[in-house]
Amino acid sequence: MYQIIHERAEDAPAINTLLDQCFGPERHHKTAYKVRANSTAIGALSFVGISNGELVASIKYWPLLIGNITPAILLGPIAVHPDRQGEGIGVKLIRDTMQTAKDLGHSLVVLVGDPEYYERFGYVSAFDHGLELPGPVDRHRFLVCELIDGALEDVQGMIMGA
Repeated sequence: MYQIIHERAEDAPAINTLLDQCFGPERHHKTAYKVRANSTAIGALSFVGISNGELVASIKYWPLLIGNITPAILLGPIAVHPDRQGEGIGVKLIRDTMQTAKDLGHSLVVLVGDPEYYERFGYVSAFDHGLELPGPVDRHRFLVCELIDGALEDVQGMIMGA
C-alpha cells in the first residue's frame, strides 16, 4: 500500500537517490534537464509516493514557454522504485497530477518519454505539432498532451524553461 502526498523539502535526498536508481547519474546531461535548468518545479504539481515510511515514487512538473509565447508545463521526471514498478503507482501519479494541472488552469503538457506508455494518457508526437526542443532528443519520444481540447491549435516553436 502507498499514499501520494505533496513533495516535502526533506524528500529531496530520497528523490535524488530514486532518480539515480531509475535513470542513473548521467540523467543530468539529457535535454529535458537542460530545459528546466533555470526553472523551479511547480510545487502544487510535485508529489511523492510513500509506502511504509519510505519514498517509492516521485513526479514533478516545470513551467515552460513554447515559441516564447504559449505557456505549458513539462512533466518529469517521474520515477517509481524498481521494486514497486508494475503496481500502478506511476499511472496513478500521472493521472492524478494531470487532472490537478488541468484544475489549476494548465492546458498543455510536454514530456520526453516512451510513446507506447504515455499514449494511454493522451500524449502524441510534439514534433508532428511543430514543437521543437533545444537539444538532442529521440524524435518519437518528444510528446505533448492537451489538457484542454484545442490548446495546441496555432501553437508551434521552440520549448524553453519559463
